[in-house]
This record gives sequence, C-alpha cells and structure tokens, in this order.
Amino acid sequence: MAGMRGRQTVRGMFQSLAVIMVAAGVMYLFIPHDEKATPVEAKDYRVELLTAQRAAPYPVLAPQGLGEDWKATVVSYKREEHDAWRLGFLDPDTQYVAVQQSTEDPKKYVPKVTLEAKNTGRTRTVGGREWQLWEGPKYDALVRSEGGATTVVTGTASFDRLAQMAGALQSQKA
Repeated sequence: MAGMRGRQTVRGMFQSLAVIMVAAGVMYLFIPHDEKATPVEAKDYRVELLTAQRAAPYPVLAPQGLGEDWKATVVSYKREEHDAWRLGFLDPDTQYVAVQQSTEDPKKYVPKVTLEAKNTGRTRTVGGREWQLWEGPKYDALVRSEGGATTVVTGTASFDRLAQMAGALQSQKA
C-alpha cells in the first residue's frame, strides 16, 4: 500500500504541473506583449523652446526637418546653470543624440556634457560650419562656439548621425 501512495503522489505532481503550464500558456496568449513597441514616448518641446529662446542671451538651436523617426526625449532650460539648453533625442537607430548649449566656459562645459570626451584636434564641416570632433568613452561630440555660447551635439550615435543633427539645427527668434 505504501508503494501505491508514492505513485499517486508523483502522478498528482505531474497533473498539477500540467495544469499550471496550461494556465501559463493561456495567460501568455491573452496578455499583450508587443516587442516592437517603443517604450519611450516623444516629448513636445515647443513650449520649452520658446521659453529658452526668449530667456537665453544667445541664439537657441533646435532641429528643423528631421524625420518623425527622431523622438525628442529630454528637454530643459536652466538659466541658473549658465543658461543651459538641452534637447535630447533617440535617433532612428535608437541611439541618443543631444543638443546642448551654454554660456559656461567651454573648457569646463564640454567635458561635463560629453562625459569626459576629449578634443581630437580634427574638424568636420557641416552645413558650411566647422565643428570640432571630440571622442569619449561613452559619448562622442561635435562642438562649436559662436554668439556667446558653446553648442555641443553629443551622444552614443555615430558621427554621421551627430552631423545630421548638427546640420538640422536652426535658430528662430521668439
């Protein structure tokens, strides 16, 4: 009789496991799971851009004409931090690209926003303007100073994507 009880326990365990597996399969089928969905929602930065353009002592830049596959994710203007403007995007390859501007001393500002990138001594012409190339362990960057501010186009994206952003930058007076 003891041997029979042992077989019933094992059989009951397998039956319970089968019921659990069926329940898990049903839940998997009916719970939405879209692997292609973008978890990051694009931000509308127009209000912040207008505010920065009115307040900043330099021409605030933002991209014009980039495709809808560029998603704005971060936007801020901080007057108390040397009039710092920041506009971050995910590019079509889901790499980060940011436009950052400030009146802070470029020797301090550029390494700070590029997470310790270094000037390579090389330049690249984008849209008729010359940009310095900076390379870093995390972010690369295109850098130029003009109109009392330093503009940094930085991120994890390739230099070609950074150049695409730099070429799309325009200033519109508020």
